[in-house]
Amino acid sequence: MSAVPTPRDTAALLVSDEDGVRRLTLNRPAVKNAIPRSLYGELAAALDGADTDAQIRCVILHGAGDDFCAGGDTRDFGAVSGVPERQAYLADANHAYQAIERCGKPVIAAVHGFAVGGGCELTLCCDIVIADATARFSLPEARLGLLPGPGTAVGLTQTNLHWLKLMVLGCEVLDADDARLAGLVTKVVPAGQHLAAAQALAARICGLAPLSLSVGKRLLNDLAPRHWEQSQVAVTMLQGTDDFKEGVAAFAQRRPPEFRGS
Repeated sequence: MSAVPTPRDTAALLVSDEDGVRRLTLNRPAVKNAIPRSLYGELAAALDGADTDAQIRCVILHGAGDDFCAGGDTRDFGAVSGVPERQAYLADANHAYQAIERCGKPVIAAVHGFAVGGGCELTLCCDIVIADATARFSLPEARLGLLPGPGTAVGLTQTNLHWLKLMVLGCEVLDADDARLAGLVTKVVPAGQHLAAAQALAARICGLAPLSLSVGKRLLNDLAPRHWEQSQVAVTMLQGTDDFKEGVAAFAQRRPPEFRGS
Protein backbone atom coordinates (compact mmCIF):
# COMPACT_ATOMS: atom_id res chain seq x y z
CA MET A 1 0.00 0.00 0.00
CA SER A 2 1.47 3.37 -0.99
CA ALA A 3 1.42 6.20 1.48
CA VAL A 4 -0.33 9.47 0.71
CA PRO A 5 -0.88 12.49 2.93
CA THR A 6 -4.02 12.29 5.03
CA PRO A 7 -6.54 14.43 3.11
CA ARG A 8 -8.20 17.39 4.80
CA ASP A 9 -11.97 17.10 5.03
CA THR A 10 -12.22 20.57 3.48
CA ALA A 11 -10.30 19.58 0.35
CA ALA A 12 -12.32 19.56 -2.88
CA LEU A 13 -10.76 16.22 -3.83
CA LEU A 14 -9.91 13.58 -1.24
CA VAL A 15 -7.28 11.00 -2.21
CA SER A 16 -6.70 7.81 -0.24
CA ASP A 17 -4.84 4.59 -1.08
CA GLU A 18 -5.58 1.24 0.51
CA ASP A 19 -4.85 -2.34 -0.53
CA GLY A 20 -3.90 -1.36 -4.07
CA VAL A 21 -6.96 0.85 -4.65
CA ARG A 22 -6.82 4.62 -5.01
CA ARG A 23 -10.09 6.21 -3.96
CA LEU A 24 -10.87 9.67 -5.30
CA THR A 25 -13.73 11.46 -3.56
CA LEU A 26 -15.30 14.58 -5.04
CA ASN A 27 -15.80 16.53 -1.82
CA ARG A 28 -18.03 19.57 -2.29
CA PRO A 29 -21.33 18.08 -1.10
CA ALA A 30 -22.88 21.49 -0.33
CA VAL A 31 -22.92 22.22 -4.10
CA LYS A 32 -23.53 18.62 -5.21
CA ASN A 33 -19.80 18.23 -5.89
CA ALA A 34 -19.80 20.80 -8.70
CA ILE A 35 -16.31 20.98 -10.21
CA PRO A 36 -14.35 24.24 -9.93
CA ARG A 37 -11.64 24.85 -12.50
CA SER A 38 -8.89 24.22 -9.94
CA LEU A 39 -10.16 20.69 -9.35
CA TYR A 40 -9.46 19.56 -12.92
CA GLY A 41 -5.71 19.78 -12.34
CA GLU A 42 -5.96 17.97 -9.01
CA LEU A 43 -8.02 15.18 -10.54
CA ALA A 44 -5.60 14.76 -13.47
CA ALA A 45 -2.61 14.67 -11.11
CA ALA A 46 -4.23 12.04 -8.88
CA LEU A 47 -5.03 9.85 -11.89
CA ASP A 48 -1.61 10.30 -13.51
CA GLY A 49 -0.05 9.46 -10.15
CA ALA A 50 -2.07 6.26 -9.94
CA ASP A 51 -0.88 5.34 -13.42
CA THR A 52 2.79 5.55 -12.44
CA ASP A 53 2.44 3.99 -8.98
CA ALA A 54 3.09 0.24 -9.23
CA GLN A 55 1.31 -0.30 -5.91
CA ILE A 56 -2.00 1.01 -7.30
CA ARG A 57 -3.98 -1.54 -9.29
CA CYS A 58 -7.39 0.16 -9.55
CA VAL A 59 -9.06 3.56 -9.03
CA ILE A 60 -12.54 4.33 -7.66
CA LEU A 61 -14.15 7.73 -8.29
CA HIS A 62 -17.20 8.73 -6.26
CA GLY A 63 -18.92 11.71 -4.67
CA ALA A 64 -19.39 12.75 -1.05
CA GLY A 65 -22.83 13.57 0.30
CA ASP A 66 -26.05 12.88 -1.58
CA ASP A 67 -24.81 13.08 -5.19
CA PHE A 68 -22.02 12.02 -7.49
CA CYS A 69 -21.39 15.31 -9.31
CA ALA A 70 -23.45 18.25 -10.63
CA GLY A 71 -20.90 19.04 -13.34
CA GLY A 72 -18.76 22.10 -13.87
CA ASP A 73 -19.21 25.02 -11.46
CA THR A 74 -21.11 27.66 -13.45
CA ARG A 75 -19.42 30.40 -11.42
CA ASP A 76 -16.15 29.38 -13.07
CA PHE A 77 -17.03 28.62 -16.67
CA GLY A 78 -19.67 31.35 -16.77
CA ALA A 79 -16.97 33.93 -16.04
CA VAL A 80 -14.66 32.81 -18.86
CA SER A 81 -14.37 35.36 -21.69
CA GLY A 82 -12.35 35.61 -24.88
CA VAL A 83 -11.36 32.77 -27.18
CA PRO A 84 -7.88 32.11 -25.64
CA GLU A 85 -9.31 31.91 -22.10
CA ARG A 86 -12.18 29.68 -23.22
CA GLN A 87 -9.73 27.38 -24.98
CA ALA A 88 -7.51 27.27 -21.88
CA TYR A 89 -10.46 26.43 -19.62
CA LEU A 90 -11.61 23.62 -21.90
CA ALA A 91 -8.07 22.30 -22.20
CA ASP A 92 -7.87 22.08 -18.39
CA ALA A 93 -11.18 20.22 -18.23
CA ASN A 94 -10.38 17.86 -21.10
CA HIS A 95 -6.96 17.09 -19.61
CA ALA A 96 -8.74 15.76 -16.51
CA TYR A 97 -11.28 13.73 -18.45
CA GLN A 98 -8.57 12.28 -20.67
CA ALA A 99 -6.50 11.41 -17.59
CA ILE A 100 -9.10 8.70 -16.92
CA GLU A 101 -8.29 7.23 -20.31
CA ARG A 102 -4.53 7.77 -19.94
CA CYS A 103 -4.46 5.90 -16.65
CA GLY A 104 -3.37 2.33 -17.31
CA LYS A 105 -5.32 1.13 -14.28
CA PRO A 106 -9.08 0.40 -14.45
CA VAL A 107 -11.12 3.36 -13.22
CA ILE A 108 -14.51 2.59 -11.64
CA ALA A 109 -17.17 5.24 -11.13
CA ALA A 110 -19.37 4.58 -8.08
CA VAL A 111 -22.44 6.72 -8.70
CA HIS A 112 -25.37 7.76 -6.55
CA GLY A 113 -27.76 10.68 -6.80
CA PHE A 114 -27.24 13.12 -9.64
CA ALA A 115 -24.53 12.77 -12.28
CA VAL A 116 -25.23 15.90 -14.31
CA GLY A 117 -23.35 17.52 -17.20
CA GLY A 118 -19.65 17.18 -16.47
CA GLY A 119 -20.48 14.65 -13.76
CA CYS A 120 -22.22 12.43 -16.28
CA GLU A 121 -19.28 12.92 -18.63
CA LEU A 122 -16.90 11.69 -15.93
CA THR A 123 -18.83 8.42 -15.87
CA LEU A 124 -18.70 8.20 -19.68
CA CYS A 125 -14.90 8.35 -19.50
CA CYS A 126 -14.60 5.73 -16.75
CA ASP A 127 -13.98 2.08 -17.60
CA ILE A 128 -16.75 0.64 -15.41
CA VAL A 129 -19.77 2.37 -13.86
CA ILE A 130 -21.53 1.02 -10.76
CA ALA A 131 -24.71 2.98 -10.00
CA ASP A 132 -27.14 2.60 -7.15
CA ALA A 133 -30.90 2.88 -7.61
CA THR A 134 -30.90 6.60 -6.76
CA ALA A 135 -28.59 7.56 -9.64
CA ARG A 136 -29.82 10.02 -12.27
CA PHE A 137 -27.84 10.88 -15.39
CA SER A 138 -28.27 13.89 -17.66
CA LEU A 139 -26.46 16.09 -20.18
CA PRO A 140 -28.45 19.35 -19.86
CA GLU A 141 -25.88 21.72 -21.42
CA ALA A 142 -28.40 22.90 -24.05
CA ARG A 143 -30.26 24.60 -21.18
CA LEU A 144 -27.19 26.85 -20.86
CA GLY A 145 -26.62 27.37 -24.56
CA LEU A 146 -23.83 24.77 -24.71
CA LEU A 147 -23.27 21.16 -25.69
CA PRO A 148 -21.52 18.46 -23.64
CA GLY A 149 -17.95 18.50 -24.96
CA PRO A 150 -16.56 15.29 -23.42
CA GLY A 151 -20.02 13.75 -23.78
CA THR A 152 -19.95 14.20 -27.54
CA ALA A 153 -16.25 13.31 -27.71
CA VAL A 154 -16.64 9.86 -26.13
CA GLY A 155 -20.40 9.32 -25.80
CA LEU A 156 -20.70 6.96 -28.74
CA THR A 157 -18.09 4.67 -27.23
CA GLN A 158 -20.63 3.83 -24.51
CA THR A 159 -24.10 4.49 -25.95
CA ASN A 160 -25.87 4.28 -29.27
CA LEU A 161 -26.70 7.41 -31.27
CA HIS A 162 -30.42 7.51 -30.39
CA TRP A 163 -29.81 7.40 -26.63
CA LEU A 164 -27.08 10.03 -26.88
CA LYS A 165 -29.28 12.31 -28.98
CA LEU A 166 -32.09 11.93 -26.45
CA MET A 167 -29.74 13.17 -23.75
CA VAL A 168 -27.96 15.89 -25.76
CA LEU A 169 -30.87 17.19 -27.86
CA GLY A 170 -33.72 16.45 -25.45
CA CYS A 171 -31.92 16.94 -22.12
CA GLU A 172 -33.51 13.67 -20.98
CA VAL A 173 -32.79 12.56 -17.42
CA LEU A 174 -32.11 8.81 -17.25
CA ASP A 175 -32.66 6.79 -14.10
CA ALA A 176 -30.21 4.03 -13.23
CA ASP A 177 -32.06 1.32 -15.16
CA ASP A 178 -32.45 3.39 -18.33
CA ALA A 179 -28.80 4.43 -18.05
CA ARG A 180 -27.85 0.75 -17.97
CA LEU A 181 -29.96 0.11 -21.06
CA ALA A 182 -28.32 3.08 -22.75
CA GLY A 183 -24.84 1.76 -21.95
CA LEU A 184 -23.85 4.49 -19.47
CA VAL A 185 -24.00 2.11 -16.52
CA THR A 186 -22.40 -1.30 -16.18
CA LYS A 187 -24.31 -2.54 -13.15
CA VAL A 188 -27.16 -1.26 -10.95
CA VAL A 189 -27.17 -2.05 -7.22
CA PRO A 190 -29.62 -1.21 -4.41
CA ALA A 191 -29.57 2.30 -2.94
CA GLY A 192 -26.49 2.98 -0.85
CA GLN A 193 -24.51 -0.03 -2.08
CA HIS A 194 -22.65 1.62 -4.96
CA LEU A 195 -19.37 2.17 -3.13
CA ALA A 196 -19.31 -1.28 -1.51
CA ALA A 197 -19.97 -2.89 -4.91
CA ALA A 198 -17.20 -0.83 -6.50
CA GLN A 199 -14.79 -1.78 -3.72
CA ALA A 200 -15.61 -5.47 -4.12
CA LEU A 201 -14.96 -5.25 -7.86
CA ALA A 202 -11.74 -3.29 -7.27
CA ALA A 203 -10.53 -5.99 -4.88
CA ARG A 204 -11.06 -8.60 -7.58
CA ILE A 205 -9.26 -6.46 -10.16
CA CYS A 206 -6.29 -6.09 -7.79
CA GLY A 207 -5.77 -9.86 -8.00
CA LEU A 208 -5.50 -9.86 -11.81
CA ALA A 209 -2.39 -9.43 -13.94
CA PRO A 210 -1.73 -5.65 -14.04
CA LEU A 211 0.09 -5.68 -17.38
CA SER A 212 -2.77 -7.57 -19.01
CA LEU A 213 -5.23 -4.99 -17.68
CA SER A 214 -3.13 -2.04 -18.83
CA VAL A 215 -2.61 -3.42 -22.32
CA GLY A 216 -6.25 -4.46 -22.57
CA LYS A 217 -7.52 -1.04 -21.53
CA ARG A 218 -5.28 0.82 -23.96
CA LEU A 219 -6.16 -1.51 -26.83
CA LEU A 220 -9.90 -1.20 -26.20
CA ASN A 221 -9.66 2.60 -25.93
CA ASP A 222 -7.64 2.77 -29.16
CA LEU A 223 -10.35 0.80 -30.96
CA ALA A 224 -13.14 3.14 -29.78
CA PRO A 225 -13.89 6.45 -31.56
CA ARG A 226 -12.75 9.69 -29.92
CA HIS A 227 -13.54 13.28 -31.00
CA TRP A 228 -11.83 15.49 -28.44
CA GLU A 229 -10.62 18.21 -30.81
CA GLN A 230 -13.94 18.61 -32.61
CA SER A 231 -15.88 18.84 -29.37
CA GLN A 232 -13.51 21.43 -27.92
CA VAL A 233 -13.86 23.62 -31.01
CA ALA A 234 -17.66 23.39 -30.85
CA VAL A 235 -17.86 24.26 -27.13
CA THR A 236 -15.40 27.17 -27.54
CA MET A 237 -17.64 28.61 -30.24
CA LEU A 238 -20.82 28.23 -28.21
CA GLN A 239 -19.26 29.87 -25.16
CA GLY A 240 -18.94 33.05 -27.22
CA THR A 241 -22.66 33.29 -28.03
CA ASP A 242 -25.34 35.51 -26.51
CA ASP A 243 -27.38 32.39 -25.78
CA PHE A 244 -24.64 31.10 -23.50
CA LYS A 245 -24.52 34.38 -21.59
CA GLU A 246 -28.30 34.25 -21.24
CA GLY A 247 -28.26 30.61 -20.16
CA VAL A 248 -25.72 31.22 -17.38
CA ALA A 249 -27.54 34.37 -16.23
CA ALA A 250 -30.89 32.57 -16.16
CA PHE A 251 -29.38 29.68 -14.21
CA ALA A 252 -27.93 32.04 -11.61
CA GLN A 253 -31.23 33.95 -11.35
CA ARG A 254 -33.29 30.74 -11.25
CA ARG A 255 -35.52 31.76 -14.15
CA PRO A 256 -36.29 30.26 -17.57
CA PRO A 257 -33.79 31.36 -20.23
CA GLU A 258 -34.86 33.37 -23.27
CA PHE A 259 -32.74 32.02 -26.10
CA ARG A 260 -32.58 33.92 -29.41
CA GLY A 261 -30.30 31.68 -31.45
CA SER A 262 -27.42 34.14 -31.50
